Amino acid sequence: MPKYLFGPVFSRRIGVSLGVDLVPPKTCSMDCVYCEAGATTVLSSHRREFYDTAEIIGELDEFLSGKPEIDYITFSGAGEPTLHSGIGRIVEFLKGKYPQYRICLITNGILLGSEQMIEELAGIDLVIPSLDAADDETLAKINRPAAGIGAEGIVKSLEDFRKRSKALFWLEVFVVPGINDSPESIEAIRKAVIRIRPDKVQLNSLDRPGTEKWVRKASEAEILPFFRTLEPHVKVEIIGRPAVSAPAIAAEKLSDKDLEKAVIEIVRRRPCTLSEIASALSADENRLLPLLRKMTGAGAIKIEKMPRGVFYKT
Repeated sequence: MPKYLFGPVFSRRIGVSLGVDLVPPKTCSMDCVYCEAGATTVLSSHRREFYDTAEIIGELDEFLSGKPEIDYITFSGAGEPTLHSGIGRIVEFLKGKYPQYRICLITNGILLGSEQMIEELAGIDLVIPSLDAADDETLAKINRPAAGIGAEGIVKSLEDFRKRSKALFWLEVFVVPGINDSPESIEAIRKAVIRIRPDKVQLNSLDRPGTEKWVRKASEAEILPFFRTLEPHVKVEIIGRPAVSAPAIAAEKLSDKDLEKAVIEIVRRRPCTLSEIASALSADENRLLPLLRKMTGAGAIKIEKMPRGVFYKT
């Protein structure tokens, strides 16, 4: 089983995506209250080679040589991808040997504006940074960043990257009811959006179990003030639930033991429903359900009920 790759899975935003996990769980420069990967255990903004870059490239080479049908290769997973100092080498390899595949980076944007990072990410096709707060007080409540990181620094980083990068730039704003939906907070985000000038803004809300139990999904009435405030300045999209399935590895070729390992590799990075696990593994739900019940009973995975259904997670 791959150590650094997961999926392909269907993403609500970018279609069929092969995930590349560049840092150990949960290493990040933020500890966001809504994060589906759980609480940050290593809070840092310092870059290093967490995993051997050559090994990651080797896994990608082996997988992509089979010519899979995917929409994006996506740097995401259990932490902040830009913390890995080898990300530039990986992008260079992908664009050199597999230029037919588009590359996406999902990031909190803290490091994007540095000269070195702009150069390393020159081959990226799509960047999806987050900006949930444009003032320090709200940033501390939602994103809980590493020491020395403030809202103005993040906005400036996004602004600088945007000016110099040719990549598509979709700015995500995660709506946390009761925290960043005040008129003052929304206005601060509006001013930041005008500075950054993204191709579009994506309004997101809780869809899977988050880090803190008190975070809940935003209602349409709570999302609409963001839409109305930002829409005069930029294209705005409200992220919805996934509507299609994605083919991936053939689960019928796996033993129950290997299928259990494959399930763990998926849900340890993001909580998933039965149908999402079945889609990611090209597995029959009738085979998966007894296996998931067995794994739950043994304590290998846990379940959490959400408005969209029952999610499995580690």
